[in-house]
Amino acid sequence: MSILLTHGYYLSDDPKEQKIMKPYPPLGLLYISGYLWSKNIANDVFDSTFYSKEAQLAFILEKKPEVVAIYTNLMTKIEVVKLIKILKTTAFGFPKIILGGPDVSYNLDNYLSTGVDFLIIGEGEETTFELYQAIQNQTAFSVVNGIAYLENGNLVKTLPRTKFRELDDLPLPNRDAIPNEKYLQTWKDNHGESSMTISTQRGCPYTCKWCSTAVYGQSYRRRPPHLVAQEMKMLKDKYNPDAIWFVDDVFTISHKWLTAFHEEVVMQNAQIRFECITRAERLNEEILKLLKEAGCFRIWIGAESGSQKVIDLMDRRVDVNHVKKMIQDTNALGIETGTFVMVGYPGEDENDISETIQYLKEANPTHYTITIAYPIKGTSLYDEIEKDILVKPDWEQSTDREIDFKRNYPRKYYDYAVSKVVNEVEFHREFYKSDRNNLKALKLKTKSILAGTMMTLNKS
Repeated sequence: MSILLTHGYYLSDDPKEQKIMKPYPPLGLLYISGYLWSKNIANDVFDSTFYSKEAQLAFILEKKPEVVAIYTNLMTKIEVVKLIKILKTTAFGFPKIILGGPDVSYNLDNYLSTGVDFLIIGEGEETTFELYQAIQNQTAFSVVNGIAYLENGNLVKTLPRTKFRELDDLPLPNRDAIPNEKYLQTWKDNHGESSMTISTQRGCPYTCKWCSTAVYGQSYRRRPPHLVAQEMKMLKDKYNPDAIWFVDDVFTISHKWLTAFHEEVVMQNAQIRFECITRAERLNEEILKLLKEAGCFRIWIGAESGSQKVIDLMDRRVDVNHVKKMIQDTNALGIETGTFVMVGYPGEDENDISETIQYLKEANPTHYTITIAYPIKGTSLYDEIEKDILVKPDWEQSTDREIDFKRNYPRKYYDYAVSKVVNEVEFHREFYKSDRNNLKALKLKTKSILAGTMMTLNKS
């Protein structure tokens, strides 16, 4: 019996990422691989990021695994479904296919209809191990918690998997299974420095309506600070990355943990420049200084909107003025900042978008990202707008991003709203530079005015 782990993301097929060129490894798959090895289960990993589907299929054909475990999310689903259908053919020996990831939990029927044998709901390490043993030993699947499958055409969903309580029991991700040099060199070539990822926590205790907690749940579990510092030191010695990206939802949620982390990083000589995500109310002057001393060079501080009304509709439970202040304070300390913004949230109007523009101007984050709000199945936002869905494309051929629903204005309005926000904020930055290029500022202002005009024309 043999098992192979893979996913369905191909950088060569992603024009947006080809412009950004900041790829990161499939950390979740590597955790599962590491866990299986810790249980003496040999496994292969095919990280498809830098390869084609043809190369992936050739590798699978060569290895001839009896079980293929695939990670999927809302952005890779379309390619994953294609992969499943190819694997379920004579050429590949009809391997048992296990599927896991955040998109699985609320799409059981859809995924099982593709030919998948088993779905993993929630965290994957223990479940993959137990399920693989059941397949290998031909024992009952019904006793394996956290899975779904079809039996005589009927959906069977077993008891929920109890989440890992002590994350220090988790082995490190099996990074040796992937081409780390390709990631590091891609970063170097495109940005002048390399970057790697580390996870220190699972779950998020907050209740933002648009955010999915399908895998790790609404919880807070953290790896011990000394183990995180050890992992940083290992990466520093073995791979020598220029920076680390902590993938946790709220890195500074526990000030006690962060203080111990700071001490361990310094004591173990594990400092690597790092960036992280957090919430404004979990920052203060003391915490900012600790972060900087530990090596933090950039903090992403979520707001999602410059309108308090919209933030409250999202159940973000944060004061937009405090977010703005924390961004400003972080800037003043010499740490780069980033923030996230979305437009088109239910109930948002033109005045709210204007407030978002003003927020970005005053907060002045080093970086910001902007998206049009979309509903992920299984979230509170999806439940609220489900009755108002206007466009719901074929599931196999689309992602949740393409679902449209009734908002204050038509969908096209928000395309121009994104342009308005970006060009107005960039005009403001350019205009107030001491060495400002007036021609560039004029072009940005012109684009902003044009976008505003198109917003007006597309209001109804």
